[in-house]
Amino acid sequence: MVENKNGCLYLVATPIGNLEDMTYRGVRILNEVDLIAAEDTRNTRKLLSHYDIHTALTSYHEHNKFEKGPQLITKLQEGLNIAVVSDAGLPGIADPGTHLAQLAIQEGIKVTPIPGANAALSALICSGIDTRKFTFIGFLPKTSKKRKELLESIKLREETLIFYETPYHLKDMLKELDPLLHSQLRLAVMSILLSVDEADFVYLKEKTGATSGNLSVQIDKLSAAEYIRVRKEFVGKKTRTSCQITEKGRGAFEAYVNTLKEYLNW
Repeated sequence: MVENKNGCLYLVATPIGNLEDMTYRGVRILNEVDLIAAEDTRNTRKLLSHYDIHTALTSYHEHNKFEKGPQLITKLQEGLNIAVVSDAGLPGIADPGTHLAQLAIQEGIKVTPIPGANAALSALICSGIDTRKFTFIGFLPKTSKKRKELLESIKLREETLIFYETPYHLKDMLKELDPLLHSQLRLAVMSILLSVDEADFVYLKEKTGATSGNLSVQIDKLSAAEYIRVRKEFVGKKTRTSCQITEKGRGAFEAYVNTLKEYLNW
């Protein structure tokens, strides 16, 4: 019987913002392996320095995985033990760690997870959202067209959906929201009109706390977009202005709210 001299590939979880998230076992493994393959060597050096770890370091990321992956497999076949770490959290979750794990399994090399911090599950458990059934979607497509196609394909899913997104991409996505409704006062007016058949100007002013001038401007904008219907009539010697939401306005409001839910994973 031929002895298996392969090394072991460890997938080691790293902190997601607090260096104290690192586990005792994770620190021990990073100390004991022959090589650490890091998604971002600069970030990993800070972690290693904090825990006084002096293991050799090499880069392994999305842009070099097809070249570097086979090289790391060769080292594992030579008997070296290698740890893979991502920028933060669990390797293999929306990062190239998955590719290396697949290569290792194909070659009969042992793959061992070293569990720890995970951003998706951490966000889920403190969100107050139902945790009994959920789906991890990962990063949304970068282009607006593909992003909208994906969101459209999953919008009827009933379970909790978890997305990853960078802050600057999130900002870009929020720009796609209906600009007319992306105003606190106009949104407040629409919310009120959704709950009543009709509301007059005095009632809207009282509920929103807006000035008469500002409220008038926002009502005019909503009316021009045909999101609300405005009716003016005389009651005695005074003019009464009343507002009513239209089907177009109701649809626009619902689309706005649904888009926010999809983007922000509410």
